[in-house]
Amino acid sequence: MRISGWLFRASNLNKMIDFYSQFNPSPLSIKHFVDFGRQACEKKSYLFLRQELPVRLANIMKEIHLLPDNLLSMPSVVLVNNWYFMSFDEILQFEKLDAQPPTLDRFCDALIKIRNRHTDVVQTMAQGVMELKDSYKIDAQTEHSIQYFLDRFYMSRISIRMLINQHTLMFGNELDGRSDRISHIGCIDPNCHLVSVVQDAYENASFLCDRYYLASPDLHIIEMNKDDDTDSIRINYVPSHLYHMLFELFKNSMRAVMEHHKDSFPPIEVSVVKGLEDICIKISDRGGGIPRKETEFLFHYMYSTAPQPPQSPEPHTVPLAGYGYGLPISRLYARYFHGELSLLSCDGLGTDAIIYMKALSAEANEMLPIFNKTSSKAYRTSVPTGDWSSHGPTLRTMSTR
Repeated sequence: MRISGWLFRASNLNKMIDFYSQFNPSPLSIKHFVDFGRQACEKKSYLFLRQELPVRLANIMKEIHLLPDNLLSMPSVVLVNNWYFMSFDEILQFEKLDAQPPTLDRFCDALIKIRNRHTDVVQTMAQGVMELKDSYKIDAQTEHSIQYFLDRFYMSRISIRMLINQHTLMFGNELDGRSDRISHIGCIDPNCHLVSVVQDAYENASFLCDRYYLASPDLHIIEMNKDDDTDSIRINYVPSHLYHMLFELFKNSMRAVMEHHKDSFPPIEVSVVKGLEDICIKISDRGGGIPRKETEFLFHYMYSTAPQPPQSPEPHTVPLAGYGYGLPISRLYARYFHGELSLLSCDGLGTDAIIYMKALSAEANEMLPIFNKTSSKAYRTSVPTGDWSSHGPTLRTMSTR
């Protein structure tokens, strides 16, 4: 009876995933998050999330099952898949419950439980890909599918955590004793001081650099504000997202500078600029640059210049460094609110990394993956064959005799 009951529950869950995946996620802008947060209605947030979270979960869960069978069978991927099933099931428990105070409290607790369950999703999925690489030879088509999926999967995860954090920070008890978050609206700082986040990320990256190399490059910051040259640049943004990007870029720049120079280490220069449409943060180093043939791989999930980390069966102990996920996920954080992260390198000199953010919070909309025929086709489409001449034999080289 237990087995039949479990099968019935699983079958019903799959039907609900099919149902919710028919709907597109509803992207929100930073302005929308801020305006709603200032009114702070827990009932409205609950009614929205109990519909929106199943839609976002179902859309990406449908794509998980489009992955190659051999990847789906990897133990770590099976674990991630189970986490998503459990979380989807738990959210559905509130599908028809009225917004009464006890229900709202239970809902907030459920969101915290789901968020904690998914803490190690990035590392665990990365380990699943490593398990595949250790067990099978990955062809170009499989690598293309994995790259396409991981971009969408991790972007979906960022968006779901954003919704959960907004609700739990505004209506839960997570701010008790956190005076640094009182002025925030959920995880958004409506007066985010960009230079302060830059300095915070630099100092923490510098601390790691000092421990490893016994020294670190200095930091030079230039600020340019089109509105007022005397006023520091402040915007509506998620400081933790910006910190994540900056910390990753500073680590890369410091490592390059320390390994390219022997004694005197040129400083890392950061320009923070507010224009009409974009706010840009440019990090420039003199770390020797990157060969052009390697730059296209820097945003590939299965490419890393660091040693591959050892696998560990214990939760919360899977290291992220060495998977090659730092830059790809940083770019997703930039793109999440329709920004961008770009690299421009001069081999032999250094690298410029630029983070673009929308200057107007009303234009900073979530960029979310949608499950439809187009996304399904992407997993079956062959990698395009090049139609430009390269290193193949030509008529002249074939007929030299």
